[in-house]
Amino acid sequence: MDPYKVILRPDVTEKSMKLVETENKLVLVVSRDANKKKIKEAVEDLYDVKVDKVTTLITPKGAKKAYVRLSPEHKADEVATRLGIF
Repeated sequence: MDPYKVILRPDVTEKSMKLVETENKLVLVVSRDANKKKIKEAVEDLYDVKVDKVTTLITPKGAKKAYVRLSPEHKADEVATRLGIF
């Protein structure tokens, strides 16, 4: 699956900004049919980082969010800056 079809956009909220700063996590809105393995591969391909763990949830509005924890050698705030979040 194309990585650009897996990851739709970053989620920019106060909670997601706090996770970027404190827990080295990115919060992304992803395609509903993407599984954790596809999300991990897409993030690694698009942003040139190593992913430790992916957690997903489906919001009450029907959107799927992925909480992506990056490995310690990569910083989530640097990736967020490249995405234009900060």
